Amino acid sequence: MKFGKKSVCVLNVGGTRYAFPGEVIRDFPLQRVSRLHACVTEKEVLEVCDDYDQDNNEFFFDRHAQAFVFIMLYLRSGKLRFVPGVCALSFYSEMLYWGLGSAHLEFCCQRRLDDTGYSEEDLIMRAEDNESRRWLEWMRRTFEEPGSSVAAQLLALLSVIFVIISMVMLCMSTLPDWNTAKHNTVEEHRYTHTKAHACKQGIVEAVCIGWFTAECVVRFLVAKDKLVFLCRPLNLIDVAAITPYYVSMVMPGGAGGLSGVAGVTLRVLRMMRVFWLVKLARHFLGLQTLGLTLRRCRHEMATLAIFLTVATAIYSALAQLLEHGLDPDHRNLDDRSNRGGDYASIPAAAWWAVISMTTVGYGDVYPVTVGGRMLGGLCVVSGIVLLALPITFIYHSFVQCYNELKLRSARYTHTHTH
Repeated sequence: MKFGKKSVCVLNVGGTRYAFPGEVIRDFPLQRVSRLHACVTEKEVLEVCDDYDQDNNEFFFDRHAQAFVFIMLYLRSGKLRFVPGVCALSFYSEMLYWGLGSAHLEFCCQRRLDDTGYSEEDLIMRAEDNESRRWLEWMRRTFEEPGSSVAAQLLALLSVIFVIISMVMLCMSTLPDWNTAKHNTVEEHRYTHTKAHACKQGIVEAVCIGWFTAECVVRFLVAKDKLVFLCRPLNLIDVAAITPYYVSMVMPGGAGGLSGVAGVTLRVLRMMRVFWLVKLARHFLGLQTLGLTLRRCRHEMATLAIFLTVATAIYSALAQLLEHGLDPDHRNLDDRSNRGGDYASIPAAAWWAVISMTTVGYGDVYPVTVGGRMLGGLCVVSGIVLLALPITFIYHSFVQCYNELKLRSARYTHTHTH
């Protein structure tokens, strides 16, 4: 902060810049501006204004620019009146922000303020409430919009790190020797080593769960609409993935204290942590593009599903007939190719139809009769055609969504950096 005689201080109010000699700031008539002179650190400056550019010695105030013009005219002429076309209460909130009171208004404007039915104490409380709302909005943008500020970017990076660590721990927990050691009587050192790993896993898991819980709670508290927040699928996944950890904590035997349906349900919910990877879509443009494309192409995706369903039903019925129905005793098949049981029913043959139409071809099920092989060739060719029909439209939609999100991100970054 430079407030010397030769220094120049710039006040940027709502995009309008005012330049003053540094020594004028100390005795500036507006209380909020004069408080800048007593600030020593940048943290103290940011408690008075909204942002500070040290290179240009410029102080940013995100306030009503036209209202500040009338306040500056008051400092010059000594008469303060409401801005035409601006709500009286809004203008008075600006006055309170800059350190002025109702006594500074002209008599006619004081009468107009009195007609609103609010006392000065009420208006001061409203101004303080506006400050509180602005703080909540900053918190919401920090947690919901990773590109809104440096703090939001750091928070997003930390969240990504915790997601990756949680996924690694979830994968490692499925290894056979991670939680319990086998042959502990013969390999006692291995048992001790595994117990140490299990202890470390519990600590890392507790830290990750604690972070996700705190993040979810804060995002809920600063959300504009609590009901909408609770209805979002990703938030429901967060709650469903976090809950099993706390349930296992209160059980006498931990996660093993539950058995039967309850135990299976707990394990299923715990495995839902893998869906935390979807949270990465908030930080990566490619995943956002994929989600937007799927939403916009839901009708085309539904059409593709209908095509595959109808074709699968037809080909599975024909395959069951040719491979099993016409020769139920498999008299025409030798022992090496006796695979008629794979087509014993239409649902069983549907698996072959799906992997053939999608050209996967695992090889676990295949036709052996002449008619079945001809049907298989037709199934593969028609599957390629059916899959290709909506793919072109989906591809163009993906490119359009990517360019749209990229442009939106560039505009958002430009708006919040200038």
